[in-house]
Amino acid sequence: MSVSDLIEKLGKTIFETPFDAALSPKETPELAEIRLAVIEKILKKGQRAGGKIIFPYNLIRVQVQGVGEEEAGFFHAEFVRTYFAQEIKKALAKSNYRFADDLEVEFATSEQLPERGEEWLRVEADSRPRKEPAAPPHRTARLVVIRGNANAPEITLGKDRINIGRTVEVYRAQGPSRRNDLAFTEASEINSSVSREHAHILHSKKTGEYRLYNDRWYKPGKGDAASCGLWIIRGGLSQEVPRGPRGVRLQAGDEIQLGRAILKFQVK
Repeated sequence: MSVSDLIEKLGKTIFETPFDAALSPKETPELAEIRLAVIEKILKKGQRAGGKIIFPYNLIRVQVQGVGEEEAGFFHAEFVRTYFAQEIKKALAKSNYRFADDLEVEFATSEQLPERGEEWLRVEADSRPRKEPAAPPHRTARLVVIRGNANAPEITLGKDRINIGRTVEVYRAQGPSRRNDLAFTEASEINSSVSREHAHILHSKKTGEYRLYNDRWYKPGKGDAASCGLWIIRGGLSQEVPRGPRGVRLQAGDEIQLGRAILKFQVK
């Protein structure tokens, strides 16, 4: 069968078969001819190390000869590269090979027909630097006071940690406890519902997300006083933020309710 016929059969098989379905060589011999040839050559490149077989490469280059100009574009399509990468990973895993999770496949084609005795398919393996995940886009977040009177009507979240409470400086019997960046210092009924150490927000530079944490402190026997609660209001629904190490991820437009005071979380 010619390479052009193989290409046509391969294209139909990929488009007509669920992407993650196991493809049987008996049902699709044309697809199996390419897939199995590539996998066979790759398995031979495995290396033994510490009693295990590893495939120490993360880039596979497949060279196909005898491909016309019109047919060449098929091999360079993203879905074809993705398909072969998935099939190769399945084969390596089935054979108990250890391999890189960022393994990729590249195709190159040539119009030149193979010489007598020359293979029409070549497979090379190589290693290239691991791709680092793209840094999240830089966006400016801020808190805007909606209800209550704070030491500033709004603040930009320009630090890794922002503390929120009723006073700027917080002292305990042992000495200074912390400093609040946003403080509801003015005496009022709304401000009095905010705890001295009410909450803080952490910013992750790696993921770009902001998380809200509950810092409320209660005297023994007082329990969770309703006048000193912490909630997120999102889409008209409220979500309590309990004390804990995980906090709650903030989304643009969230309202943060501290007692009776309300802040709005905005991102630009």
